[in-house]
Amino acid sequence: MNAENTAELMQAMGAQARAASARMAGASAAAKAQCLRELARLLRQNIQALQTDNALDLSRAQAAGLAAPMVDRLRLTPEVIETCAQGCEQLAAMPDLIGEIIGMKQQPSGIRVGQMRVPLGVFGMIYESRPNVTIEAASLSIKSGNACILRGGSEAIDSNRALAALVRQALSAADLPPDAVQLVPTTDRAAVGHLIAMPEYVDVIIPRGGKSLIARISAEARVPVIKHLDGNCHTYVDDPCDLDMAVKVADNAKTQKYSPCNATESLLVAEGVAAAFLPRIGAIYAAKGVEMRCCPQALTWLQGVPGARVQAATEQDWYEEYLAPIISIKVVRGLDDAIAHINHYSSHHTESILTRDHLHAQRFLREVDSSSVMVNASTRFADGFEYGLGAEIGISTDKFHARGPVGLEGLTSLKYIVLGQGEVRG
Repeated sequence: MNAENTAELMQAMGAQARAASARMAGASAAAKAQCLRELARLLRQNIQALQTDNALDLSRAQAAGLAAPMVDRLRLTPEVIETCAQGCEQLAAMPDLIGEIIGMKQQPSGIRVGQMRVPLGVFGMIYESRPNVTIEAASLSIKSGNACILRGGSEAIDSNRALAALVRQALSAADLPPDAVQLVPTTDRAAVGHLIAMPEYVDVIIPRGGKSLIARISAEARVPVIKHLDGNCHTYVDDPCDLDMAVKVADNAKTQKYSPCNATESLLVAEGVAAAFLPRIGAIYAAKGVEMRCCPQALTWLQGVPGARVQAATEQDWYEEYLAPIISIKVVRGLDDAIAHINHYSSHHTESILTRDHLHAQRFLREVDSSSVMVNASTRFADGFEYGLGAEIGISTDKFHARGPVGLEGLTSLKYIVLGQGEVRG
């Protein structure tokens, strides 16, 4: 597709999205719920066909030498598809936020002032690898009364086209505009440049991918951006802690799945429990083939673990999002050191403290500057589905509008409404 055709395509998609957004803003809760339930049914009905299309993407990715964690992100297993379907049904069953009025207060003049929740309008979503994001973005867009333009990665083009076709089918079945969810059909990178520079059609851009993608979008966009940055997540094992629980959680946070952005990448251990904890978690990581990059103290405790793959950590390791069976491990003096380390090196995504001390837990919650902060739980829970949001469109590490998993509320705005009975200002 040449540059002129790409520009025309994106302008047309923008105009169609803007027109569809007006209809979606006024769509009934029943119609949106019907659409989401139909989409869940279609996903389950088409598992085999979806996997056939997904196999084309997987084959291309493997032939191109894509890293194993990235290939894993591409995979549409029956379990992934079922999770998408459940997310649609969970959203369908949730209350409709659109039109909700909050904070109505009578003023001395006689008017009543409050706020109403409304859709953002049109959002553009630019994402890499995971084709299930197509369904998460589409379902949240439908429920929140928005229209969206989706631009998935070229590596998932066949999977995304198949999923987007099911979304359009579900919209039509509910008598909603099919153009409320559009997938950019070309892998031409110029399409992204047009999408992020159409403020007349697009109200917000949500990039979800690697650092280079986020940096490019943030630098070039002429539309507001909700940023989903990398996940250098930390688990801190405190003194005192329940050692059995700490071992179980630290294992799950790292090894339950290596590729998600909420997997723990850095393990901090209070020096008072290091001797008891590190050999135990080290044995588990060794058995699972996890490479451990350690500070000198941690190295002392882990070098003797049979089968352990250990090496000295570099300064860069404390910043790293591995998305692989690698973890950085540091022994810290205690809570103050842990908080300082996290706030310095973290990407402000998700952090967890494993502790028996209530005051330590409260300080960690207050002072750690990340979008999700946990006590005695695996960082793998930082997810819109696990948080009961139905689905998520990303995890925002921004501090304005939306922070953490971006679900329904993150795709809406509040406008002021005023109710009067003929009052005039004197």
